[in-house]
Amino acid sequence: MGYSIDLSDKVAIVTGAGSGIGRATSLVLAQAGADMVIPDVNLQGAEETAKQVKKLGREAVPLHVDVTSARDANRMVKATVEKFGKVDILVNNAGTNTSFRRPFYEQPEDDWMKIIEVDVKGLWLCSKATAVEMIKRKSGRIVNIASAAGVVALRMQSNFVAAKAGVIRLTSAMALELAPYKINVNCVAPGSTATEGLKAFMAANPTWRRKQMEVIPLGRAAEPKEIGSAVLFLVSTLADYVTGQTLVVDGGWTAADRTF
Repeated sequence: MGYSIDLSDKVAIVTGAGSGIGRATSLVLAQAGADMVIPDVNLQGAEETAKQVKKLGREAVPLHVDVTSARDANRMVKATVEKFGKVDILVNNAGTNTSFRRPFYEQPEDDWMKIIEVDVKGLWLCSKATAVEMIKRKSGRIVNIASAAGVVALRMQSNFVAAKAGVIRLTSAMALELAPYKINVNCVAPGSTATEGLKAFMAANPTWRRKQMEVIPLGRAAEPKEIGSAVLFLVSTLADYVTGQTLVVDGGWTAADRTF
């Protein structure tokens, strides 16, 4: 008996899909047949992702959305329902990282709060707006993108670590509260992923790159589409009995329990 993933009757929202993991995830879901809503604070990036989705034969709606705004989150869901009549999948991918890699006692308050606002509050607002629609239909999948840094602490990034650990625990709480409505909520925690941003950082910091690769058992960063594939599994029927879980996709980094 073979297995295949068919999302041809599904409508998915992927926040922060204008680049990186969000764009790759949108394309993976579209290849499986889903129609896409692509919200991003960078509308130009969202429009480019939408073009790529349409080339795959699926519908795509780019939106300018600031996930830290309740008004924007509600508008995002309203636009999706008006266009497609429903929301089947929400991938909370929008996030940010610290601008200052410093000890926690030297981190600027503004930098700390920005990460909490985007990575935790933004996820909560988008989930809240989407869950209302999913509850009506008693069906849905929510996947939150956290980080391996929410599982294993990193030096000089305590605000990012705290935010992503919060995403993991929030995922568990959401799963418990939405289970009665047959809505599954899970989390993907990527390790180092070869987005354009990480590539640029590695190019500028070759010593950091070498050390990072040394602590990843598989010896490389993930490709963004590999994170998208983990999301695809969690939104598929293959994961019908999976909820409240965190799938760490890090090439074995946290299994080795080594940081640098």
